Amino acid sequence: MTALDPFYLIVDDADLLERLVPLGVRLVQLRIKDRPEDAIRDQIKRAQVCCAAHGAQLVVNDYWQLAIELNCDFVHLGQEDMDTADFDALRRAEVRFGLSTHDEVELARALGQKPAYVALGPVYPTLLKQMKWGPQGLDRVRQWRQLAGSVPLVGIGGLVPERLPNLFAAGADSAAVVTDIKMAEDPEARCREWIAVTREYCK
Repeated sequence: MTALDPFYLIVDDADLLERLVPLGVRLVQLRIKDRPEDAIRDQIKRAQVCCAAHGAQLVVNDYWQLAIELNCDFVHLGQEDMDTADFDALRRAEVRFGLSTHDEVELARALGQKPAYVALGPVYPTLLKQMKWGPQGLDRVRQWRQLAGSVPLVGIGGLVPERLPNLFAAGADSAAVVTDIKMAEDPEARCREWIAVTREYCK
């Protein structure tokens, strides 16, 4: 499996992506909700240009058809997205994919698709959105590490820099960050802090 950068930035708009990726972000997901397809296509194109210019890996959330159309090489899919995704088409297009998981059944289903990574969340309480799953905790991270084997593991939900040592000690390979940066008074400064504190975990 290809190693993931330990800092996995998630943004919901190309504007923020274009502000943060040049700071040294190496792995970023564009997660857009509730916009017309043409607008989403334009956002992905902008993100591609920015990531290519700065050597960052772009991951497109949900829109696997657009990812294939636009020659993206990485998508992230939730469990509901897996119901309709054409994994054979993704493989033919050489598009890697990461998959969300929340319980053992979902993890087994995800691993059966041979993903580039599996994500577990929320590790800690999160303000991002209403979740039907409570905080998973570090014991669940340790369990996922054992069950996932060599598949990279992404932790998401309620993460702040102070929690990174325990998260990585429990077995996560990458920390996905949304709210802590988006809601920061100075997103650029907070992003720089994340980049700095995660570099020591780069293999």
